[in-house]
Amino acid sequence: MNIVRAVLSLGLAVTMVASAQEGTVDLNAIHRIKAEAFKKGEVVNHLAALTDQYGPRLTASPNYEAAAEWTQARFRQWGLANIHTEKWGPFGRGWALKHYSAHLVTPQYAPLVGFPLAWSSSTNGPVTGEPVLIPFRDSDLARFRTDVERIKKQYAGKLKGKIVLSTASRDSALLVNPLAKRMTDAELAAESSALTPTPAKVYDYSKLAVPEDREERGSFMRGAPSGFMEAYNEKRKALRVELNEFFRKEGVLGIFNTDPRGDGGTVFSESAGWYEAKFPSPLPSVAITMEHYNRITRLLKLKVPVTVEFEVKAEISDKDKEPVNVVAEIPGGSKSDEVVILGAHLDSWTGGTGATDNAAGSSVAMEAVRILKALNLKLDRTVRVVLWSGEEQGLLGSKAYVKQHFGDPVTMKIAAPQEKVSAYFNLDNGSGKIRGVYLQGNDAARPVFEKWLAPFRDLGVTTISPRNTGGTDHLSFDAVGIPGFQFIQDPLEYMSRTHHSNMDTFDHAQPSDLMQAAAIMAAVVYHAANAPAKMPRKPLPEAPVKWVPSAEAASDAGNGAQ
Repeated sequence: MNIVRAVLSLGLAVTMVASAQEGTVDLNAIHRIKAEAFKKGEVVNHLAALTDQYGPRLTASPNYEAAAEWTQARFRQWGLANIHTEKWGPFGRGWALKHYSAHLVTPQYAPLVGFPLAWSSSTNGPVTGEPVLIPFRDSDLARFRTDVERIKKQYAGKLKGKIVLSTASRDSALLVNPLAKRMTDAELAAESSALTPTPAKVYDYSKLAVPEDREERGSFMRGAPSGFMEAYNEKRKALRVELNEFFRKEGVLGIFNTDPRGDGGTVFSESAGWYEAKFPSPLPSVAITMEHYNRITRLLKLKVPVTVEFEVKAEISDKDKEPVNVVAEIPGGSKSDEVVILGAHLDSWTGGTGATDNAAGSSVAMEAVRILKALNLKLDRTVRVVLWSGEEQGLLGSKAYVKQHFGDPVTMKIAAPQEKVSAYFNLDNGSGKIRGVYLQGNDAARPVFEKWLAPFRDLGVTTISPRNTGGTDHLSFDAVGIPGFQFIQDPLEYMSRTHHSNMDTFDHAQPSDLMQAAAIMAAVVYHAANAPAKMPRKPLPEAPVKWVPSAEAASDAGNGAQ
């Protein structure tokens, strides 16, 4: 009987704490927020401007800087306060594409659909050369070292005037499933369940070897000690620079590739390589559609003479630049020293105009603060919106912001303002409607979200997932103990068609989904700003073990040791 009473008392105590933190759901405010978002919504206008006028928005590029100016102008128009940009860096070169063309010249003329990769250097006008198939992969350090040594021995003196085809060809698979999808009830139910605990795998980090299997690789990277991935990537970058300079000295005109995910005219790709000004710019590099790439490789296998003409003209800065994050606020009332933050990344890759990744999220965050300001809703806490740069290069903008303002995730030295942040809310999985939220292991936040999101069940918001999700800027906040959340979204075409591809354009965003997301984001931020207490927090993370490669390990890695 005593045990039962103790359990009931504990449950009552948890309920009382949760109730104090979540407060009362303001249905009148939610009604007004929905009306503003659905009847007077401007989220589609924000998206159109960020994509059609200012896309793509590569970090440190003129387009990104213009988009940052435009967003600040919108914030001023809406009457927000403390509107400014915050520099971080130095980052790397500014880069903007000015002209591109590519054609198959012989055996028959044909245009080649594709795009130059970010930070690619320019050609000296149109250049014509014979393609040569030299596939290599840089995802595995040891294998890449072997490839570089093989290429240097096999092709020395044989590449003048050539165009390197750097990826192997592959057969196109018949598409029998739709590219776009929404989450089913069964999938959402699975997402709401906790993962089954499994023993952690033991890795030998001294070998600087990363698993090739995608799932195992993700687990490995999440568990790697601090400093490991930095050392691994620096070694890999050094090899890429070495191979690039070999090709340059041999007289290679450029590098073409294709991504195995792409077909039907969709081209996936990101960067030509590194972006730091201390290294020479990568050779002119172009990604083309799989069908055109395969045609060239088939002709080469038949020993049919092939020539390709292409031109890349890019504006490239000769010095590293300092990118900016864009910041604006709606000042709070009785608890104005406390802050609720929402955001998304404003930067993008360059194949499309950065619509679903991530002008969609930026437009929703902008619309959420526009709604709150337009309705003149009471906000006890200050609401701060931040649009990030450098996300595509590793959450760099949000990491720098968090380190500057709230704490260092490496040393876990926490600054005083960290305690004043209630939560950070992020949107960065395309333009699909919100279906719930990832708790990021913060179980105490479950009853809070259950109450706040309940009025949106009729709009498909049904799932509170205890799981972690990665790859977005909420991780920068979570790393220093600030509750950071990414919403669950319908995938639509995000991973199948638009993510980092030439199809990432306005046409592939869903306006009604963005309006739904903006209403939910505004409502969640409103309730977080007015709740009696800040969002519940997980225990502060422990400082990660710092891994410093020994001279022997570093040498082995450079020589391709496994």
